[in-house]
Amino acid sequence: MTLRIENLSKKYEDVWVLNDISFEVEKGEIFCIYGVLNVGKSVLIRTLAGNESIDGGRVIYNEKDLTDCSCDERGFYFPDISNDSYWKTLFQTRNRSELSDGEGQVLAIEHVIENALADGVLLLDNSFCQMDKNTRLKNYDLIKDVVKHRNLAVLFATNDYEEVFQLADKVAVLVNGRIQQIGTPKEIYENPVSKKVAEDFGNYNIIEARRVESGNSAQPEYFTLEGEHTISAAKVEDIKPGIINQTVSLAIHPEYVSISTGASFPEDNLIKAKVTEIKFQGSTTLVTLDANGLEIRVLVLRAVGLTVGDEYMVGLPPDRILVLED
Repeated sequence: MTLRIENLSKKYEDVWVLNDISFEVEKGEIFCIYGVLNVGKSVLIRTLAGNESIDGGRVIYNEKDLTDCSCDERGFYFPDISNDSYWKTLFQTRNRSELSDGEGQVLAIEHVIENALADGVLLLDNSFCQMDKNTRLKNYDLIKDVVKHRNLAVLFATNDYEEVFQLADKVAVLVNGRIQQIGTPKEIYENPVSKKVAEDFGNYNIIEARRVESGNSAQPEYFTLEGEHTISAAKVEDIKPGIINQTVSLAIHPEYVSISTGASFPEDNLIKAKVTEIKFQGSTTLVTLDANGLEIRVLVLRAVGLTVGDEYMVGLPPDRILVLED
């Protein structure tokens, strides 16, 4: 074990921005703190680096309690290449105004790595956001190589959805200052624990609906609030199907939704819908359809034959639909 955070909390005046944050980062592991804007990611990184005080909880490194250490003392263990003081030290012989933000980020990462400054835990805060795609990919490989050869623990914060899959071994999804879920990127992508995690991380179609039949059905049925469609979802033992007439959130990934001109798979919750947008994304195409007021997004490899304004049948396989708590 390398880094253990126990019930860490932080507040500004009377507002708690971090609440009971707990997780562990092992040596050789890249751990991501993921969240949308203003949920506390940067505050967490600054707090761990010692640039912010802690209002509750503990920071443990190799069984040594660093909670009450000063910024300089903790910085000995945790090089933080994202704070202003580090930037000023790194570029004291150059005018930072001469550098683009992207150049500065690249130099900062290379400086830490080449000079072996990272000797225990490396903290990164949106440290790739100003780089072009090819430079980001190069530095992802650089970080992963350093982690492997120096057996580092890396903790990085980001709001870049794709960056998580490129770099992270594990990810914690931060929502309003609290961690809602920790797991591998694949685990969270496929099985979010809440509607909010699905919205922030999973790129799901979220459908508000009410359960319309009671009992212990193998495929509980739901009535959508928008579009007024009846949809079945596969029963999963560790997920509550929802109380009858109570609103729940059904979630399905766009790549699991099918588009057809007929009703060849009626068990797949076939719904008639009209194409409203076709967005070419390079290797894939995102198709948006309107099903009597219910928006459904479908991800396909090619949109051959699809035309805006035409009607098709979309299929939502029950075994791909999750029932989520708010």
